[in-house]
Amino acid sequence: MDPRYPIGVYEPQPFSIEQKIEWLTDIKFLPLLLEQSILNLDEAQLQTPYRAGGWTVHQLVHHIADSHMNAYIRFKLGLTEENPTIKPYDENAWTKLHDVEKLPINISITLLHALHTRWHEALKYVSDDEWNNRTVFHPDQKKTMRLWYLLGLYAWHGRHHVAHITALRESMKW
Repeated sequence: MDPRYPIGVYEPQPFSIEQKIEWLTDIKFLPLLLEQSILNLDEAQLQTPYRAGGWTVHQLVHHIADSHMNAYIRFKLGLTEENPTIKPYDENAWTKLHDVEKLPINISITLLHALHTRWHEALKYVSDDEWNNRTVFHPDQKKTMRLWYLLGLYAWHGRHHVAHITALRESMKW
């Protein structure tokens, strides 16, 4: 197994009602799964990188909050504007900012519970037509992305990082 991709890389899937339900469920329950993955970890464990050269568990939790806040805004823009250009950001630089360094992870866990409640509520009313026809433009990737693609990407993203933590716990026997 490649420790960078414990559940594999994101593979776009064709639209289906079943897949939509699964991915919306992933969005809804990610905060709970993340919270369970870090349960009873001490400070030394939270400061352990999930792989050699990787982020610490502490950084991962804050990164998920940062990433999913951006994702929420990207969806809102995609639902209200015609193919808006989304703002890229330097996720590595964000993990080195003082809020990530200084604040406990429960701040980001709390944020994620509220954010995912809002996000899921907004997404469950997106029509099948909107999933397939509403888009955003990513300037760094020079790519137009359907909201359907983004839903799958962020459902995967949450599971991907939870798997980083659970794989670390298994390998360290925590």
